[in-house]
Amino acid sequence: MISLSKMNIRNIIPVLLISFMAALGVAYSCSSSSANDDKSKVMNDGVYEGIGEGRNGMIKVSVTVKDHVITDVRVVQQSESSFAQETISNLIMKIMQAQTTEGIDAISGATLTSNGVIAAMTMAINAALGVQPTLPDYKDTECDVVVVGAGGAGLAAAIEATASGARVIVLEKRSFIGGNTNSSTGGINAAETRFQEALGIKDSRTAFYNDIMTGGHQLNDVVLAHTLADKSAETLHWIAGFGADLTDVGSMAGSSIPRTHRPKGGLAIGPHLMKVLYDKAKEMAIDIRTSNTVTDVKRAADGSVAGVDVQCSNGKSYSIRSKAVILATGGFGANMKMVAQYRKDLEGFSSVNHPGATGDAFAWVSKFGAELYQMDQIQTHPTVEIHKTVMITEAVRGNGAILVNRSGKRFVNEMDMRDAVSAAILKQTGESAFLVFDDGVRKSLASIETYFNQGLVTEAATLTELASTMGISADAFSNTISAYNEYQKKGEDKDFSRTPMPLPLSKAPFYAIEVKPAIHHTMGGVHINADANVLDTEGNAIKGLYAAGEVTGGVHGGNRLGGNGVADIVVFGKIAGASAAKFVK
Repeated sequence: MISLSKMNIRNIIPVLLISFMAALGVAYSCSSSSANDDKSKVMNDGVYEGIGEGRNGMIKVSVTVKDHVITDVRVVQQSESSFAQETISNLIMKIMQAQTTEGIDAISGATLTSNGVIAAMTMAINAALGVQPTLPDYKDTECDVVVVGAGGAGLAAAIEATASGARVIVLEKRSFIGGNTNSSTGGINAAETRFQEALGIKDSRTAFYNDIMTGGHQLNDVVLAHTLADKSAETLHWIAGFGADLTDVGSMAGSSIPRTHRPKGGLAIGPHLMKVLYDKAKEMAIDIRTSNTVTDVKRAADGSVAGVDVQCSNGKSYSIRSKAVILATGGFGANMKMVAQYRKDLEGFSSVNHPGATGDAFAWVSKFGAELYQMDQIQTHPTVEIHKTVMITEAVRGNGAILVNRSGKRFVNEMDMRDAVSAAILKQTGESAFLVFDDGVRKSLASIETYFNQGLVTEAATLTELASTMGISADAFSNTISAYNEYQKKGEDKDFSRTPMPLPLSKAPFYAIEVKPAIHHTMGGVHINADANVLDTEGNAIKGLYAAGEVTGGVHGGNRLGGNGVADIVVFGKIAGASAAKFVK
């Protein structure tokens, strides 16, 4: 049996893994020969995952082993074009029949896709065989700057620090890079960019700052909010200089002016950004070590940073002496015990965070007296698919989708702040809602195909049919759509004052996704200044300790606007890299 669920075409996990492992200094012993030469090994029963790089991005498979043989393979995520689906299915069938990837040739005409499938299946089979990655035998060493975390913030920091003349080592506890950046879909906010100018969009850093503060309920650290707005354009142009495509500019909730930059056609920003940053880091020969978990940040006698202790996945440990450490470890949205510690009301919520977002860094910095700032500010994302816990990007609403309840009626301004929309959904019967859009909205945003290819979308030829599928009143639903289309035509939403309303919902077929809120972003973390230097509880900068991204607190206040998360990681990642390099000199 092969379960090839229609897959993620755009919102992939760009964990540039199998084909990149040599460059990352990780030699996976999951080549076909290493996995299959030992004939004494048998596959252990269970479910195993593997990842490989296809033509258009990563291919992720889930392999089920029962009675020591492969009984099921599910393509969990992939980004290949529609013509490649038969290739993927045929190749997996061959592997299942052979029960090995050894001797399985790439299918002609789709070599990169085929190689990605083979790599993903090989990794899963190796996991079932108990074959572990072979890591280099790392020894105690030293460098100028250690970057902890290889997501968007970590790679941005490493690139800038290296460009500034520092010797850098990047440590990532997971076996692949990217963190939550991998799943970012909407875009990156920036004001006064050349891409806005080319589209005739007039924006200002002041307007951006005001939106940040309004969105954050005025709880933001004012200095950090100003820094994010003021440095956004130059940082966006910086990553564009590495080859990032940021030519599509759209709107996200809370932004008074279109400033959410993303690849052409509205493709997902995260996979694209990670590939651009990784390629640049590889070009600069930056030492990136995956499966290397930092266990502590060391403190010198004078209170400054002295380096880090590291443990490899093979159990071996070593230390790195350094004058500076940049924390880019992400937030704690996957640590539900910690979430409940700071927000009891969120206990029991699901999370869209990757499993590594556990807040490890907060224990490391306690010895420095670091201030943990606004830890109770935790954001839920309002539109998360209820069964597979897949976040539906805000850009879908930005391009015209609406929310309806089980009475078939709208109940909120869909473009309101995330916390407001989440609260409104939780008040509805069933504590969920239906995200509704038409074929016009679908064609306006390429990243929407992600949800179709994951089997998340209900489709119907008519509104009446869609209402029946959702189990709601067809008359009430039709009236809701008619009223919304009339508001859109006149440019005034008399019910909820929504803006923008870029498209009517009138082009069949029609679609719906049932959604509810889930833990999305932790706005609290270590407090930093405008130089990304971590502050202690007295407001003093801790020598040699820097941080960037979701591990920090204060940038977003009480609510993060869509598009500001990616802006945060690259703006403060770049700043942290420059500041750390300057410090060690």
